[in-house]
Amino acid sequence: MSHLPIALLSLVLAACFMYFEYKKEYRIAVMLKALASLAFIVFGILSSAISVDPLFARRIIIGLMLGGIADVLLNLRFVFPNSGKKIFLVGILVFLSGHVLYLAALLPYSTSLLLWLGIGVVLTILVLIWIFSKITVAMAFKIFGIVYIGAIMLMNSVAAGILFSAPSKQSVVFFIGALLFLISDIVLILNTFGPKQQQKLRVTNLSLYYVGQLLIGLSLQFLR
Repeated sequence: MSHLPIALLSLVLAACFMYFEYKKEYRIAVMLKALASLAFIVFGILSSAISVDPLFARRIIIGLMLGGIADVLLNLRFVFPNSGKKIFLVGILVFLSGHVLYLAALLPYSTSLLLWLGIGVVLTILVLIWIFSKITVAMAFKIFGIVYIGAIMLMNSVAAGILFSAPSKQSVVFFIGALLFLISDIVLILNTFGPKQQQKLRVTNLSLYYVGQLLIGLSLQFLR
């Protein structure tokens, strides 16, 4: 945990970003959000220095970088409201790419891949049925939502399988981080496309997200 100050800096910057976003000072907010994301990327890079699996570490770090880029894009929709929907979709696509990298990092460690992918597919269907019962969105957003939730659910399912088959500090920390990321995304979707946007849900979404990303970065310290 020698890099703990950087993780704490990410959380402090995230809190400042949320404050300025609440005040509708979107340009300041997006800069603070970029810095908060940069901090968890740096945290991941430093954590990977002692990793014995360079390929795993590289894929996780690229995933963190893609998450940081997507972070900025999602908040640029407030800075450029006329292009908000397009920017949001591009941001989700970049996030999706990050989840694919996380999943690719996990695959070599999975001993029952088909089983856990199957569980992930079933859970994806159940979660999407529930989400779509709560929101109303255009078809384009539905398609993106299906692919996006599918990707992060499969990643979570494979991470859970690794945790069950080979429990370790690394698998525990990564799974908790991935799970928080999943919950964060579900809260984001419900709050963005639900009947009424709530500030407390926005704070919940962002708090879970930053802790989740930091835990995924932290998991690299235990891969020895």
